[in-house]
Amino acid sequence: MDSPVQDILKSLVQFEKSSNTAIYIQIAQQIINAIQRGYLPEGIVLPGTRKFSELFIINRNTAVAVYDELASQGWVEIIANKGTFVLMPEKKTATIKGISQNLEKLHTYPKVAGFPFQSSFNLASNEEFSEHNFIINDGQPDLRLHPTFQFSRWYSASMKRPTLISKWNQPQEQSYDSLAKQLCNYLNATRGFYINPNNIVSTRSTEMSLYIVSQLLIQKNDIVLVGDLSNYRSNMIFQQAGANIITIPVDEYGLDIDFIQKHFTKNSIRCVYACANRQYPTTVTLSAERRLKLLQLAKAYQFAIIEDDFDYDFQFTGSAMVPMASANSEGVVIYLGRLGQSFFPSFQIGFVVAPENIIKEAKNYLQLIDKQGDFIQKQILSELIAEGEIHRLIKKNITIYKQRRDFVCQCLHEHFKYDASWKTPNGGLAVWIQFNTKLSLIQLTKRAGEFGLYIPKTILYQNKNICAIRLGFGHLNETEIEQVIAILKKAFDAISQ
Repeated sequence: MDSPVQDILKSLVQFEKSSNTAIYIQIAQQIINAIQRGYLPEGIVLPGTRKFSELFIINRNTAVAVYDELASQGWVEIIANKGTFVLMPEKKTATIKGISQNLEKLHTYPKVAGFPFQSSFNLASNEEFSEHNFIINDGQPDLRLHPTFQFSRWYSASMKRPTLISKWNQPQEQSYDSLAKQLCNYLNATRGFYINPNNIVSTRSTEMSLYIVSQLLIQKNDIVLVGDLSNYRSNMIFQQAGANIITIPVDEYGLDIDFIQKHFTKNSIRCVYACANRQYPTTVTLSAERRLKLLQLAKAYQFAIIEDDFDYDFQFTGSAMVPMASANSEGVVIYLGRLGQSFFPSFQIGFVVAPENIIKEAKNYLQLIDKQGDFIQKQILSELIAEGEIHRLIKKNITIYKQRRDFVCQCLHEHFKYDASWKTPNGGLAVWIQFNTKLSLIQLTKRAGEFGLYIPKTILYQNKNICAIRLGFGHLNETEIEQVIAILKKAFDAISQ
């Protein structure tokens, strides 16, 4: 007949032989948990290693390893010819009283907090899991085009440098100085800027950049203007900062600046969010006339312009218009960008370009939420800029993405010639498709899912005037594009009948 201690152990200890964690570690961790919770009180004698191995059908050497692990951490004392006794190591960990009738709860964790907590509507997740054969996104690069082997070599070389530790121990501002200088050189050459390292701060993503800027600029109920069709992520960030978001019309020339002048007055607006190069999601470019008018209005009305240039590098036709921030003589523009979209995601960064006093505050804020950063990533990026590797990869990938853009428009023409309208974008990795007849886009996604195509709700845009999809093509090769458009047409026909 098993002893009470053996009964308790059998109830408490579970392990997976297929787990990456060694069996003796799994068992030891659960015994420690039981001691902490009071199921195995101080002074109790554990079974001998032979009995323990029989109890769990494990090798006796594994049982010995369990007890050695417990002893090394101070949870048990092994006394020769007497046994293994439970200790409570100097109360380093607070004891959690357990109730013997509820042993099964040891292997669960609460789903709901035991204190009042209100979840944030603004932070509701839009992520959905899909096992479909094909997936559309809002315009992300193709990871298969990234030379992973090269990246591993760059990373390995950086890790082996003797100066790595000394640089890592420097203050963050000094350790990242090399990237800041190279990034300034790159932006000055490609975007017409005249900036120095005091005008720039790098972050892990454009979303982090926008979050920091919103925390610096926006107070509760401040008015933020965005396009009546805009990016849900940026809207979530503004709402979480407490902003009162008001939409303004977008047409073929971009944001309607006259609307701002007609409906708002000086000091009534905190900032205007604009994707001047390619409006998200419609891909239209803000005209030169409207850019100039917006800059003048920002100065007169005392508001900030947040210029999000998320895909500046992907320009296929002609030259991209230089950012409004390049003419930021009055200091009214905060420029957000992204570097490394032609690289593997872990090598991509976001950055903020702004007047020096804004950047100083942004760096202080960044110290709170990301003090460590990724020094190796930034060191590699600074070298890739200096060596011209970024230019080479962008040029190579642009050729491929341009071919995919042309092919997706060709497939759309074959399948949706009479059912939808679109314009071939001059850049970017997405096409804005407007259906000629009103239909339920939710029903379209449901039927497409039945045919093996997942369409996320975040790329659907539908109201009384609009029925459109922002179709990202960058992550698909030509064979996949052809199949995706064919499935989309099949689903369209099915719900149109």
